[in-house]
Amino acid sequence: MELKWKIKPFEALTVHELYDLLKVRSEIFVVEQNCVYLDIDGKDKKALHLIGEYDGKIVAYSRLFDAGISFDNASIGRVVVDANYRDKKWGHDLMREAIAGIKANFGKDKITIGAQLYLKKFYESHGFVQSSEMYLEDDIEHIEMIRGE
Repeated sequence: MELKWKIKPFEALTVHELYDLLKVRSEIFVVEQNCVYLDIDGKDKKALHLIGEYDGKIVAYSRLFDAGISFDNASIGRVVVDANYRDKKWGHDLMREAIAGIKANFGKDKITIGAQLYLKKFYESHGFVQSSEMYLEDDIEHIEMIRGE
């Protein structure tokens, strides 16, 4: 059981892909986490979109950014795995693909993320180190983490 991975700039996304990735983001970040916030933040047009598909359905996703868009370093954001597939541990595959995607597309090794605090150990397992104190973003505890310093 493997995911099919693809990375696309915003302009190359099909209408169906855009709808499906926004749907999975909304299911996780708005509904599951019970957080009212503006997911469509103007950065999608500047991102590369990493999509993991299983059986024709988007089940894993993240945004990849070059340096200077979200942070001074390259960055990864909106990291999601469909709740129905989390038992597959595809989040680790997603992070490996995202890190490789940053390197392949932007030539960068140094990556900064704004991580939900409860996922600290997950991101540490991918080489990220906490680089800030805890802060609230949309009433959810976050920390900045850096990889490749």
